[in-house]
Formats: sequence, C-alpha cells, structure tokens
Amino acid sequence: MLPILFTIEGGIATITLNRPDKLNSFNREMALLLQQKLDECASTKNIRCVYITGAGKGFCAGQDLAEVVDPQGPGMQRILSEHYNPIIARIRNLQKPVVAAVNGVAAGAGANIALACDIVVATQSASFIQAFSKLGLVPDSGGTYMLPRLIGWQKASALMMLGDKIAAPQAEQMGMIYKVFPDDDFVNESKKIAVTLAQMPTKGLAYIKHVLGNSMTNNLEQQLQLEDEFQQKAANTNDFKEGIQSFLEKRAPQFKGE
Repeated sequence: MLPILFTIEGGIATITLNRPDKLNSFNREMALLLQQKLDECASTKNIRCVYITGAGKGFCAGQDLAEVVDPQGPGMQRILSEHYNPIIARIRNLQKPVVAAVNGVAAGAGANIALACDIVVATQSASFIQAFSKLGLVPDSGGTYMLPRLIGWQKASALMMLGDKIAAPQAEQMGMIYKVFPDDDFVNESKKIAVTLAQMPTKGLAYIKHVLGNSMTNNLEQQLQLEDEFQQKAANTNDFKEGIQSFLEKRAPQFKGE
C-alpha cells in the first residue's frame, strides 16, 4: 500500500496521507514521497491547486515514534532535515494555493504541516494538538513560526507547553484555521474551496502567497515596495487582462492561470 495517494482532476491535485492504521503518522517513505508529489505539483502546469487530506479517521498523528526509536532508523536530526523541513519549505514555496482538509486528529508535525498550508479547513470532530512537550520535545515543522503568527504569542506558548487538545470549532474561533464544516458535508464543502481556487488567477494567488509570507518579517516600507513590485507583475498577466475584459463585458471570467 502506497503511503501517499495522488490524483489530478479539474486542475486539483489531491494528496492523501495513506497510513490509516497509524493515523497517517509519518515514516521516511511517506515523507520522501510527499516531497516528490509536492515537486510534481510545482512542475505540472495544469495543476492549479493542491488539496491535502488524510485517509481514514485521522489527518496525521505526526511522526511514527517506532521509527524514532529504531536503532536502524534515520534518527531525529535526519527526520527534521530530510523529512519535515523540506516538506514545509515546499508547501510555502509552492506557487499555487494549498488547502489542508483536516478530516480528523492533527497532532505534532501533522498539525504543523496543516498550519503551513494556505487555507486550513476541518471537520467538526477534528482536533489539533501540539503534542511535543509531552515527549520532552520542541515543536518542529515550522510550528514555532506559524502558530504564534496565527493565534498570538500567549496562546501559542500555552498550547505548546501544555499540549492541550484543541477541538476544530475552538481552533476556528481563535483564528488557527479558516473554517469548520459538519463531518457529513466536509468532503464536498472542502473540495468546493479547492475547485474555486483552481479556477482563479493562479499567478495572482501565487503573488498573494509570496507577499503575505514576507509581511511576517518586512517593515511597512519594505512591504509597500513589495506590494508595488508584485502588483506590477500581476497587472502584466493574461488573467488580469481577462478579469478586466470580463468585467467590462459583464460576464464570468475564464482564467487560465497565466
């Protein structure tokens, strides 16, 4: 059984974490294959949105601890440098929107991979856990970067130190995730978001992702300059021309991601 399932349909690449008997916890094979599929998403022109979810009852329980304690395993340093850090970098550098469809528990690295995505939605019954402290570890996979920027320093500090289990509705309320859907409607509603994104101006969305990401470290003057630079890039795309033309002609735009 492949640890990653991958399909392309209607401009959407669906990546399914597929170790359901282990709540989709990561081992080396799964981590390296996910990187490979993210690279394929980056290089395939007709992919205009990436949708990441989990098989079975969970999204991702983080690292498979059996691999950590295996004397023949990769070891903690390689797990971070060769597994999780490259995954986070690929998600953030991907010039296409990435949706995390959290269908169950997202713990440890699984939670932080979800939070690295551009839009995070979850089922009503899903939960998020910064589980690291209960093992004497430090949050990784970009968690110490993303979480305080999403919910603030104080809440992030408490969740990381206490390891509280946060139900999806609470995560939505505190701004950790975008939206929660009822379990029965989740697949349809979360896919609607991916469909919408796949039909939008892909380059423009990539520029939003880039400019927004830099806003976390830029001062105001730097950010204004960056907005100016990327607004000019956006104004030179074919999709911008189509957007203007469709507005003038009072019709729905037909964006091609160019």
